[in-house]
Amino acid sequence: MAEIGKNNFGLQLGYTDNYRKSKAYYFLKRTIDICGSFLGIVLLSPIMIGTIIAIKLDSHGPVFFSQPRVGKDGEIFNMYKFRSMVTDAEKLLNNIKDKNEMSGPMFKMANDPRVTKIGRFIRKTSIDELPQLFNVLKGEMSLVGPRPNLPKEVEQFNDFHRLKLLAKPGITCYWQVMGRSSIGFEEWMKLDVRYIEERSIWVDLKLIFRTVGVLFGDKNAV
Repeated sequence: MAEIGKNNFGLQLGYTDNYRKSKAYYFLKRTIDICGSFLGIVLLSPIMIGTIIAIKLDSHGPVFFSQPRVGKDGEIFNMYKFRSMVTDAEKLLNNIKDKNEMSGPMFKMANDPRVTKIGRFIRKTSIDELPQLFNVLKGEMSLVGPRPNLPKEVEQFNDFHRLKLLAKPGITCYWQVMGRSSIGFEEWMKLDVRYIEERSIWVDLKLIFRTVGVLFGDKNAV
């Protein structure tokens, strides 16, 4: 594998010609991202406005939650979400780390006590993810791509896991439509690398339509 060199996250990444895509692919994908995210923001604005009001009435704290994530080639960016946890969630994490239900370097807990009442609803329906449409519009994310991880999680990745960093992270991908939190860490990474290998405009469009079918009421949402 030819070395790309160190990026902003300090990772050593490599790639082969098998992972290269044409300029036409990237141009068309970005066009779909811009049009899709803008249309999504416009059409879903009533839901987002209602969510803002609900969060403000439900608990004290900011409406939006911004968190550093690792994107393409290890670039760090701030991913946006509607806040679904109490404001001191990170401090409280140490008290429940022994209840982790996810293998690997990630923490997942089905009945996380840090999640607010409205937070449970917007997580179950994936409404908490809607602000990421602005990440897509800015070019930090794509509508379709591997879900971005926290820097502390990526620090524990092996070379195979880091292959997912060869693509811009997305709002949805194979993992999103195939079980989400019911899938273990290693299987999740395999699905992300599978996307890297199979990605095309046709695959992206199929995943977008499949996501619409499972988005609301998904019991595996986290």
